This record gives sequence, structure tokens and C-alpha cells, in this order.
Amino acid sequence: MDRSSPYDSPNPHRLYRDPQRGVVGGVCAGIADYFGFRPGLVRLALVLGLFFFMPPVILAYVLAVLILPVKPPAVYRNPEEEAFWRGVSIKPDRTLAGLTQRFRDFEKRVGNLEAHVASKEYELNRAIRNLDR
Repeated sequence: MDRSSPYDSPNPHRLYRDPQRGVVGGVCAGIADYFGFRPGLVRLALVLGLFFFMPPVILAYVLAVLILPVKPPAVYRNPEEEAFWRGVSIKPDRTLAGLTQRFRDFEKRVGNLEAHVASKEYELNRAIRNLDR
């Protein structure tokens, strides 16, 4: 019996620590991966934050190391799935517009197929094929 919450999202795009690409704990690499930045920029922001707000930044970093889960080895099945879920998380309106267009195209193709199957030409071709048997 599946006991997952009905509010759970199938979106695997979450904030993780990435110790494989990280320097200390992988927090900056995980944040960079989540937002689509280069890890060097996030590390630079962290160093600048240390100069101005050392205690809160250190506390936040330690908490992030303790709280954030480690990134699983295979979060997405393929690059297309990764691009889709990143788009859902970052620009949901654009993703929705893209899906709407794909469904419109699909509906148009199905309509064309229905029109062909319902046409007299299709009936005539079917009758001719049945004569050959």
C-alpha cells in the first residue's frame, strides 16, 4: 500500500548537496545546480557574504550541510526529462505554454486522422482492398 502524501510532487528537481562537485560539503554546488548557476559564482557570493555577515553565513552553511540530502546518482532518466523539470520549477508558465502547444498539435493530428478515416476516399480504398482478397 502506497502511503505517500497526495501533495507529493513527481518533480525530482529539488535542492540537494552535491559532494561530488563540491569543495566543503557540496552546498554551493547543490545551490548552483538547483538554480542553474556556475558553482564558482555561488562560492564567490559565499565568500563575499563571509566578509560582511560571517556568523550567520557560517551558521546557515552548517545547517545546510546537516539538513540538505545528498544528491542521488541518477535524479533524471535523460537530459530531456531534466530540462522539462527544471523548466517546471523555474518557469512554470513557459512550460505550461509549451505543453499546451504540444496538446494542440496532437489534437490537430488526431482530427486529421479522424477526418481521413471518416472520408469517402478511405471507404473506397478499403472496399478495393477487400476485393483483392
